[in-house]
Amino acid sequence: MEAAPSNPTHNIISTAPSAAISMNSSVATHRNPLRVDWPTVDGPLGLSEQESVDHARRFFKFGFLLLPWLWAVNCLYFWPVIRHPSSYYHPDLRRYVVRSAIGFTVFAVILSSWALTFSIGGERLFGHAWDKLVMYNVAEKYGLTGWI
Repeated sequence: MEAAPSNPTHNIISTAPSAAISMNSSVATHRNPLRVDWPTVDGPLGLSEQESVDHARRFFKFGFLLLPWLWAVNCLYFWPVIRHPSSYYHPDLRRYVVRSAIGFTVFAVILSSWALTFSIGGERLFGHAWDKLVMYNVAEKYGLTGWI
């Protein structure tokens, strides 16, 4: 009588090395029935698959309404979808989450380049237009500093 394997995720029937290699390779290419994949970071407490697709779609669309931080929330909440691309998630869910990741990356690059341009370039880069572009002297420009 043969002993049960100590690792339940590998179904090795024989102790021969050739059988172990063939069974391990087949386990790696097929979905493990003992493992449950959840599309959200909160696992079984999270949303169902259809609710996940609906939420990912809403976060993706609202990101275009000048709320690109929702793209970041979408990526963080559905992190398992990004982390495991070969999992069996709904294809629309993966599409919305990956597009949110791309959108947030583009937004972050644009925002960072704008901030670096102003912080590094400053008056040297913009010349006399610098006083009209910066916001720290608005109170002085409109006489709002006298009441303090």
